[in-house]
Amino acid sequence: MTQKSRKAIIAGIAGQDGSYLAELLVEKGYKVLGFLKKGEDTSNLAGVAKEVILEDTELVRKDDIIRWTRLFGPDEVYNFAAMSFIPMSWDDPYGAFQANTLLVAAFLEVVKDHCRTARFYQASSSEIFGDPPESPQDENTPHNPVTPYGVSKLAAHLIAGLYRRRYGMFVACGILYNHESPRRPDQFVTQKIARAAAEIAAGRREKLSLGNLDARRDWGYAGDFVRGIWMILQREHPDDYVLATGKTHSIREFLEVAFSHVGLRWEEHVESDPGLVRKIDVGTLVGNPSRARERLGWVPEVSFEKLARMMVDAQVRRLSA
Repeated sequence: MTQKSRKAIIAGIAGQDGSYLAELLVEKGYKVLGFLKKGEDTSNLAGVAKEVILEDTELVRKDDIIRWTRLFGPDEVYNFAAMSFIPMSWDDPYGAFQANTLLVAAFLEVVKDHCRTARFYQASSSEIFGDPPESPQDENTPHNPVTPYGVSKLAAHLIAGLYRRRYGMFVACGILYNHESPRRPDQFVTQKIARAAAEIAAGRREKLSLGNLDARRDWGYAGDFVRGIWMILQREHPDDYVLATGKTHSIREFLEVAFSHVGLRWEEHVESDPGLVRKIDVGTLVGNPSRARERLGWVPEVSFEKLARMMVDAQVRRLSA
């Protein structure tokens, strides 16, 4: 099968990862069908909207997945549909399991019964390690999630592995660490910082309140990660892969890069609010991407500093527009 004849379904196509993947697949000549939530913002898809098929669907309804999967006949299925904002999972744990676990089970059943040769990608998360017994973490690190989100993503990760072993299906998981971009939703801390830096520099606001400024994360660029995700499904055999930079940075470091990029000292504009500190937080999450580097040839290209500046520049452009 030539690459240009491939067809792919992307669940969660309008989000950060889904939209970057849609652009990558269109560039590679794929025919792409994307699943949307009804009324979802599609601005991330502006560059490829005319080149992909978009379908509003209630994904927790298995019948909808069956109908479109049978009609489209995908070679690859990528699932990014999920409740992605971790604090929300404490407010609605039932919703987290619906979106993050039951949907995955439905997709796996549909692929098994209606397009067994399709390759399935499940977006796992570093949150499955939670408070890990070791750092850095790799694919064999014991799981220890500390949030309903982490538990729901772990359940999906495990059932994906079960289908791979039980039915011989091509099911692969990318265990993704924090990955950011100008398309990151506003409630995430990196986007909060980028937006505040741009607005304060423009005289639109004065202060930014954040929680624990010493919290550290393994932050990479979503465009790099999506390239790795595609590479995972191009292997001869399915497996799970940690995608990470292997380095951690604190929120203070992100503030320093972002605010200095617009000529500001972050210390003069940012305050730490104890009420915003998570009651239960993850441990030291830093990934070991050696399997992805050795087997896929995947190496992140965008540095932490370039990523922070990229996000601030996008917010500056938003304000000027």
